[in-house]
Amino acid sequence: MIITDTHTHLYSDAFDEDRAEMIQRAIDANVTRFFIPAIDSTYTESMLQLEKDFPEHVFLMMGLHPTSVKENYKEELRIVDDLLAQRKFCAIGEIGIDLYWDQSTLGIQIEAFRHQINLAKQYKLPIVIHCREAFDEIFEVLEQEKSDDLYGIFHCFTGDLQQAQKAISYNMKLGIGGVVTFKNGKIDQFINQIDLKHIVLETDSPYLAPKPFRGKRNESAHIYKVLEKLAELYGKSHEEIASITTENSKAIFGI
Repeated sequence: MIITDTHTHLYSDAFDEDRAEMIQRAIDANVTRFFIPAIDSTYTESMLQLEKDFPEHVFLMMGLHPTSVKENYKEELRIVDDLLAQRKFCAIGEIGIDLYWDQSTLGIQIEAFRHQINLAKQYKLPIVIHCREAFDEIFEVLEQEKSDDLYGIFHCFTGDLQQAQKAISYNMKLGIGGVVTFKNGKIDQFINQIDLKHIVLETDSPYLAPKPFRGKRNESAHIYKVLEKLAELYGKSHEEIASITTENSKAIFGI
């Protein structure tokens, strides 16, 4: 059984004390594919080191996270441009709009999002979308930019059934993580109405740990709790959920 974590920040300083051991725990638990989203240039060196240390397991994205879209965003986007021109990445991500922390940057967040969508089209890569309190704004951009060659993952999906269906209509798979195990997460109330072909697994570690680890540091091995919950909701075996979601990740990332 192969389990794929489509979104994990393995370079986070939360793992500085035990990174290698934490990754090995995940590998021992059959989580053998780790897709690593970018945030901004301050993490690039750490990401490249991860790939060097775990070349068979770690796959890197490139992009500028919406909460890092600040005064220097044009400089950060130039770095993204340059890195994409220099070497291969598996996706453009994580990109999008976040209105939880700062609504004043909405205009430049949209500009950065649109710029990176165009990079994805240019390099024929998927996008990995970060959306926090910004479904309407994200959908507006996707509606304007939609095309057959725009596809990817709606990371950490926390919307309702209608929003899930809308995301899927834009060629997006839904990244399902620890929130599906929360009592107040609400995703568990409708997710089994979505065909499994649209679902991928993720942790977003070190954030959003599933029950019974909620409130603690998340890690990729904990993705098993997400898998268990989906198996319960869909009435499928753990092996089936792992197989289908891993194949879905391969369809997106080409790896």
